[in-house]
Amino acid sequence: MDAATTPPRAAPHYYGGQAVIEGVMMRGADTWSVAVRRPSGHIHLERHPVSDFPKRHPAFRRPMLRGVYAMFDAMAIGVKALGISAREAIDEDEAPLDGRALGGSLALAVVFFIAVFIVLPNVVLAMLRGWLGDGVAYHLVEGLLRIAIFLAYLSSISLMADIRRVFMYHGAEHKTIAAWEHGEPLDPAHVDRYSTLHVRCGTNFLVIVMVLALLVYSVAGVLVPPPAGIGWLGAVTYHVALRVVLLPVVAGLAYEGIRLGASRERNPLVRALMLPGLWLQRITTRAPTPDQIEVAIRAFEAVVPDRELDGRTVDLPSTVAVDAHGDAPRESPITGAPPPETVADGH
Repeated sequence: MDAATTPPRAAPHYYGGQAVIEGVMMRGADTWSVAVRRPSGHIHLERHPVSDFPKRHPAFRRPMLRGVYAMFDAMAIGVKALGISAREAIDEDEAPLDGRALGGSLALAVVFFIAVFIVLPNVVLAMLRGWLGDGVAYHLVEGLLRIAIFLAYLSSISLMADIRRVFMYHGAEHKTIAAWEHGEPLDPAHVDRYSTLHVRCGTNFLVIVMVLALLVYSVAGVLVPPPAGIGWLGAVTYHVALRVVLLPVVAGLAYEGIRLGASRERNPLVRALMLPGLWLQRITTRAPTPDQIEVAIRAFEAVVPDRELDGRTVDLPSTVAVDAHGDAPRESPITGAPPPETVADGH
């Protein structure tokens, strides 16, 4: 077959994930999975299909719109994965969170985010309008204040024991993906050789979002200034509304930036731009234990096609698994058995 008839090589899929309560969520091209260490020591594993919404609506595969969709889709999967981990990580004698309680907790989290990272900086700076005004200086100072609040928040929660464990699973997620990308077999010993820092981490995305927000809000504030003569409350309302409305624009630009740099990780300029995110990961990741790496490996194996896993997996302790994707069972612990209480003990 000559060059003219050789089919183009498919672009590599960049795997990603998220730490959850006592576990890890991993996302592949067509499926996402979550593996959770139960109090009994077994690993609960679930696999679910990724939404085909962008295939059915091609407009959301275009630049910017794909970033907005990716943000909301990642949030939806993250919420589901957190719900699964909250259910599976508790002792059998504890009452699990029902849908209403989980929904209430998530709603409070959204309110907290808006109140602390959007409303609070603007309430503080609205009091200084006589000095800052409402122009570029206001938006730059507001962005820097938001970054300071964010760093203080991360540093404070990292002192909590439960959060440190989540950050350890975050490190396990990064190590597993890095080992895969370097062609290593997926076992804890090989995976543990790699760094807990990764250039495609969501922490990098947040850093890019905060930096881009400085630019986008400054430009928007100049193009659409607040009405003349508005008071303190009006100024707060204007600046908060501006940030909420333009958040999808900022997220879309950040997504395109991460996507552009994903295949250029060795480029000196890209690495320089990623440095702040890598520094921040020293807070949001911790060195995991071998059993936490094992959980991350199980989640990762579930989203990789069988043909690519051949020869790179090893036997690990038994796993209780539910496959909601509808594929034929593989020899790995993904099975079609739906009841999570069915435990296969291989010890």
